[in-house]
This record gives sequence, structure tokens and C-alpha cells, in this order.
Amino acid sequence: MPSRTVPAPRPTSSRALEQIGPLTPHLFCPTPQRPVRAKAHGLRADVHVTPHSHPWAQLTFSVTGVLRLSTERSTYIVPPTRAVWVPAGVEHAITVVEDADMRTVYFHQPPGHCGPDLRESDPAAWQHCRVLEVSELLRALVLELDTRPDGSGPALTDEQAYREHHLSALVCDELRRAREVPLGVNLPTDKRLRALCEAVLHHPTRHTTLEAWARDVGASPRTLARLFRQELNTSFVQWRQQVLLAKAVSLAARRLPMSHIASELGYASPSAFTAMVRRSVGTPPSQFFGSQSPRQVP
Repeated sequence: MPSRTVPAPRPTSSRALEQIGPLTPHLFCPTPQRPVRAKAHGLRADVHVTPHSHPWAQLTFSVTGVLRLSTERSTYIVPPTRAVWVPAGVEHAITVVEDADMRTVYFHQPPGHCGPDLRESDPAAWQHCRVLEVSELLRALVLELDTRPDGSGPALTDEQAYREHHLSALVCDELRRAREVPLGVNLPTDKRLRALCEAVLHHPTRHTTLEAWARDVGASPRTLARLFRQELNTSFVQWRQQVLLAKAVSLAARRLPMSHIASELGYASPSAFTAMVRRSVGTPPSQFFGSQSPRQVP
């Protein structure tokens, strides 16, 4: 646990969130003929894409910048080394944490199938949101996909359709092999606990104890502890560690030094922060953050 209480971090921007609607998903509808569709959007920080859903699955990642994808029960930080799989029909919203070049890939999901590999009949692992590592190959394949919306020009030529078919098959195969990363933060439905969780997500280092947070929201620490167990099947300490990990991923994407990240998250030293990461995910920060690993400062 962090050894001290620190002031709430300054917001990265003074702008209020700009609310925008879904980014024209209907113009990229995947079909049996074109089962994998991609679109690209450049979005500035503090843009919020309002909740929406669609009858196909989605993979979201950012070539540059950091996104936060949220569903009714979870929220996920998406740096360039990670992507979030969203099953068909799941309502989700996206908040741009830092200016982002976002890529969204849609997957046709026939009845009875869920996931990127339609040859497999066991879709259990793909029926919930998952944070996945983005390999260099997966990134390169997605960047090669056609991102033109329907109706924007002539239909694909036979050569273009042939290329898209093979790119799509490789995208699905690489996605099926991608490693899942424990980066999601679960959210409750109880209004009292939800208020506390939203406050922690907004300023995770304002307090370090449940008692202090309980005073902020005007609830009993005992009641909140019980709700954490009942609704999220975890303790406040364990849940808050997931929030800190998500925040650390966002900071690491900026290539900030380990000492800076540790201090920002309220840890007395980089070694204390490293110990938390090891306890939480079983690997050191250098491995967990991948190519976005924080810089080591002597």
C-alpha cells in the first residue's frame, strides 16, 4: 500500500468533457462478405463518446494517445500497447484521456458465435470484455485494413477484396493468440458504492484508506466494505490497486520515469511501486508495461 496520503493530482486539462455521439458505426457494418471492418478517428483529449451498442463485436485500441473504455460494470485504460475486446450488444462509452489516433475494428458475429475465430464453437472466453496485448504484427495488420466508410466511393475491386480477405483472416488469427492482461476495473451498481468508486477513479490518490473515502461520500466504512465484497467480490484495498495500475498504465504510455509514476500514485519509492505491481500481476513493471515501460532514472 502507499505509505502516505497525497493531494489530488492536478487535472491534465481545464476543459470540460465534450460529449459526442457514436462515431458512425453504421457506416462500417461488418457482413459475411466483409467480416472485419476498420475505422480511424483522430480525437483530442477530453472528448467523450456517449454510451452506445451495436450487433457486432468491437476491438478498440489507440495507435497514439490513451483512451478509457467504460461499460456499465467495468472501465478499462487503453494505451497503445493494449486493446479492449467488446462483445456484440454490450453498451460502452469512450473517453479520450490524451489526444489519440484511435482504431476501431468491427467483427461480424453470426448467431451462436462470439469471438474472432468463427471456426470455433466455444465462445466463452469472448463473451465478456477483455484487455489484450497488441503485438507489432496485429498493429501492422489493423493499420493496413481499409478504413473507408460505406458509400464513400466505388466498391472494392477484386484485388482489394482479395487482400482484405487475407488481412482479415490474419487479424483474427493474431487476435485469437493475444495474451489477456488484467487491467479492467469492475464497477458496482449500488449507488453509494458507485459514488465512492467514481470518486476514486477521478482522484485515486486523494485518500489511501476506506475510512477516509467513506467520510467523503457520507457512508459507513463497514457498510462500504460489505458492499465491496457483495458487489465486486474483492476488498477496497485490492480494488484500489487495480485503479492505481490503470492510472500507472496511462502514465507509462507517456514514458514518464518510474520515480515520477511512483510519486504520482502516492508511493514513497519506485521499489514500493514495483512491489505493488509484482503482487498484483505477478510481473515487474518493465514486463507488465511492455514497450511503454517507464524510463529508469539513475
